[in-house]
Amino acid sequence: MNLKLQFVGAKNNLKAALILIVFIAFQSNVIVAQDTEVKEEKTEKKEKVKKEKAPKEEKVETAKIGVADKNAGAVKYRRSSLHTMIIEDAKLPKFDIILKTFNEAEFPDKYNNHTVGDKTFNLEQYYVGHPESADGEKVSKKEEKDLSPSINKYFADNKIANKIVAKWFNRSADGAFDMSLIGERGSYDASAQDAAKALSTERGTSMLADAGEELIPNTFVVVNYSKFVENEPIARAIKETSYAMVAKSSEMVRKLAEAAADKLYEKTKDGYSVWTTAYLYQLQWTDSMSAVFYQSLWMDASNIDPAKKEAFDNMNLFELKLLGYQKASSFISGLGENAKGGEEMIIKNATLKSIDAVYAKLQRKFEPFRTKTPLVSSDPLGAKIGLKEGLEAGDKYEVLEQSFDAEGKVSYNRKGVIKVEKGKIWNNMFNAGETPVDEEGNPIEVDSSIEFTHFKGGKGFYPGMLLRQID
Repeated sequence: MNLKLQFVGAKNNLKAALILIVFIAFQSNVIVAQDTEVKEEKTEKKEKVKKEKAPKEEKVETAKIGVADKNAGAVKYRRSSLHTMIIEDAKLPKFDIILKTFNEAEFPDKYNNHTVGDKTFNLEQYYVGHPESADGEKVSKKEEKDLSPSINKYFADNKIANKIVAKWFNRSADGAFDMSLIGERGSYDASAQDAAKALSTERGTSMLADAGEELIPNTFVVVNYSKFVENEPIARAIKETSYAMVAKSSEMVRKLAEAAADKLYEKTKDGYSVWTTAYLYQLQWTDSMSAVFYQSLWMDASNIDPAKKEAFDNMNLFELKLLGYQKASSFISGLGENAKGGEEMIIKNATLKSIDAVYAKLQRKFEPFRTKTPLVSSDPLGAKIGLKEGLEAGDKYEVLEQSFDAEGKVSYNRKGVIKVEKGKIWNNMFNAGETPVDEEGNPIEVDSSIEFTHFKGGKGFYPGMLLRQID
């Protein structure tokens, strides 16, 4: 009997030890999400409660765009604009590969490319430390790792908000503005833009300027900070911790736990992990800013004023507001078949996966950053978004239909809600021609018959209608 009890006790100890080992191991691969301030989180919760209590209304967004054919497979619609950056940190290992990967990565196709100036800046040059508080207490680890003060300094010193506004109005070297980009992104046809130019002596034109009031605030900057970590030191630390945990256990328990730790170490020691933190900023464009711009700074090619040019270059009217940040990690446990691509291939894959993951989390967390995606099929319902965007079975999307009035103004009206169908999510994690591999670098099969993600629910939808994720 005593022997039986001893065996049961040993078995329970072993189970607890293995559970702890696995728990510790998987902590390095957890995707963490958090906001910048607790105050913002509380505000979001209050707003959510208000929305739930308020009577449900049909969501409508108004804009002026050209008329689209109801049966068209593609439709022009107003997308948010985006400028992406990465922070250079020479202290980080393998950063040259991470930087190269970022610069060569495809631009997110759900946004308009609004790149202005450099896509990188050196952290050491703009670093803003976190001094001790007034009472002498040290800052928290969260504050210490927060790089937003350094990012804010870079934005201010380089007038990034001014440059973003300048690009919106196609500013020339002599400081003249025009409405061509707003007309293009607002989906106006050529005749509308020509008419606008003919009336642009005062403020461009009221028609296109009104479009700008909607387009300009939907401009975002995402600043990434990616760091590379070799898996072996982490795996070794986990192994040593596991050994220490069972050091005083019975010989049988200790041997079994050490064997499990050895096996886990061998499985996870090869390869790399990349941790990415992405800071999301939104351009501020208020009524007062708009008024100052058009009344005091606007000029076109027919009315050049050097004083206005200098005022625009030097003023601090425009700003980028931090909405928050998200964190994600990508873990590749081994080289496997991918070894022929070498170290650079492994780091590239991990970097791209971590960036894709953090963008998906930004869209889920911050509603203004969410994109609209056209339906490409009505039977089955489908859209060209998938695993790369973080889709999961059951995710809800509202379906928006465009309707037009006599003046050509379009309203995006909600016509229903659909869900992502289980087992029918498009795997778009890999570029055409690439060999898909798992986290250990071994080739995996991808269902090539799924060319887009399938949705279910509702009826009467057609290609060209727009999808937008909802909570």
